[in-house]
Amino acid sequence: MKRLSASFLLLLLCFALQTPAAARQADENPPMEGFNLKGSDARAIALADAVMKSMGGRAAWDATRYLSWTFGRDDQVWDKWTGDFRYQHEDMVVLMNVNTQKGRAWKGGAEISDPAALKEQLEGAYRGWVNSGYWFLMPYKLKDSGVTLTYLGERAMADGRVAEVLQLTFEGVGLTPQNKYEVFVDKQTMLVGQWSYFQSATDAEPGFTRPWRNWKRYGNVMLSNDRGEGRNGEAFILPNVGAYDTLPKGIFTDPAPLDLSTLASK
Repeated sequence: MKRLSASFLLLLLCFALQTPAAARQADENPPMEGFNLKGSDARAIALADAVMKSMGGRAAWDATRYLSWTFGRDDQVWDKWTGDFRYQHEDMVVLMNVNTQKGRAWKGGAEISDPAALKEQLEGAYRGWVNSGYWFLMPYKLKDSGVTLTYLGERAMADGRVAEVLQLTFEGVGLTPQNKYEVFVDKQTMLVGQWSYFQSATDAEPGFTRPWRNWKRYGNVMLSNDRGEGRNGEAFILPNVGAYDTLPKGIFTDPAPLDLSTLASK
């Protein structure tokens, strides 16, 4: 019989020592395949689970199928279950699947048939989904594949509220795995109230720190669309936020321009 490693035995002991409530909470929010469970702090994982619960819970998130949002001038609609994705920027429309990264694109109503030009638009839309999706949905991705969570203790946010701080580092995932984030969880609401971005995990100071405000319920989940002040001094708001069980036919097949404000939850 193969001997169990000391680290594995220690892991079994940790699970055995969990309180029933802690074990139940972990079961309610299982990590994605590839999440660095071994390298993450138990307290950090518990905090991530508490955030998920405050946002509506893992079951509600998994049951949420369609999401919409606008990031800058980019309109986006995503089918979480299938990966189908609609991207609009000015007179450009891309209809693709983010899982396969295949699809079609139109500019000014004319379909792009040149393979190189189409590839460029598909890659641009995919990058837009990855980047803006993280700005929009990061708290739901705390236990994603490739993530390591570290608990950094308590600190005050810019508005003076006390938060517990999570550090997120990455390995082998995303477009910029060298990034690092510090995520501030409001102790009163157990929702993310602020984040700090580090271009490199070795950086001592963040590239920016921004709030996560205006949490509201959409369907059965909580979403936030206020990221404070933009570079031009104006409010950095993600408009057209919505969560839906169904969408009109043709959202992911019809390139005719779509007004996302007709979809967004009120």
